[in-house]
Amino acid sequence: MSAVAALTRRSLLALAGAGLISATLPANAAQRPVLLATTSQVAELLRAVAGDTASISSLMGEGIDPHSYKLTRSDTVALMKADAVFHSGLYLEGKMADMLDKLSAGKPVYAAASVLPSDKLIHPDGADAHPDPHVWMDPSLWQLALLGVRDKLSGLYPANATLYAANTAKAAGLYEALHGYAGKVLASVPDPRRVLVTAHDAFSYLGRAYGLEVVGIQGISTESEAGLQRIESMVSLLVDRKIPAVFVETSVSDRNIQALIQGAAAKGHTVAIGGSLYSDAMGAPGTYEGTYVGMIDHNVTTIAQALGGTVPTRGFQGRLAAG
Repeated sequence: MSAVAALTRRSLLALAGAGLISATLPANAAQRPVLLATTSQVAELLRAVAGDTASISSLMGEGIDPHSYKLTRSDTVALMKADAVFHSGLYLEGKMADMLDKLSAGKPVYAAASVLPSDKLIHPDGADAHPDPHVWMDPSLWQLALLGVRDKLSGLYPANATLYAANTAKAAGLYEALHGYAGKVLASVPDPRRVLVTAHDAFSYLGRAYGLEVVGIQGISTESEAGLQRIESMVSLLVDRKIPAVFVETSVSDRNIQALIQGAAAKGHTVAIGGSLYSDAMGAPGTYEGTYVGMIDHNVTTIAQALGGTVPTRGFQGRLAAG
């Protein structure tokens, strides 16, 4: 290597280390870019597109509720060190909004849901004008988010654009197959039982995509409170329509669900817990349910089975944990 070439390389490395050209270097130059996601679902999009060309991590993992999540000191350090930050958006990470806005002045900060057409978003009553942020519950919508992440990363690291395109095409095909599976198993649920009752309203996109009526005790955010009148009205719904099962969530207390079960029992109607669903967080790292596909597979398979539908053993890919 010539002295000029060595000097140029040292200069580039110094600039990259200072964070001054991290957004323009190709991902295989100097070192892999550090991409930080807020949630595990968004981290899954990054991994699907970038593969091993980037160092990818998320702030929130198994069982974490993003609606109420507050940044820790180590989170702040990680956000400052990251080359780019990806969040879900639509005010899902409400308590992080100010920090994300400040970060965007100095580095790429991208909301995965930002590419979704406004007419595809659900606007619940009483949600302070914020759309429902749980868009990953519909794989056909999350596929659009996948394409948006591909385009964003391709702009930041154009040397890897061809690889990103190939990785994205593979992941999009899997999401499409998952969407087809979800539609098939949920269509097998008998009409009178097509009611999904959960702790908070995180499943409206799933319900819209697959023709289920979704009723959450709390609103779209776990920060909202369920009053006695709400509990009583839902107990009446369970009894009057003879709904056989309700569902708890891995990242939300089951207190309100237990109140529904007890209220229905007091009126002579037995309601079972149909299973535990992944709403705002995925399963444990290293498990199938800890992937996006595994999360949705678990949810739709569990719902269909509990409500009287027909599902294959171990779900979409035969990889679900044995029940």
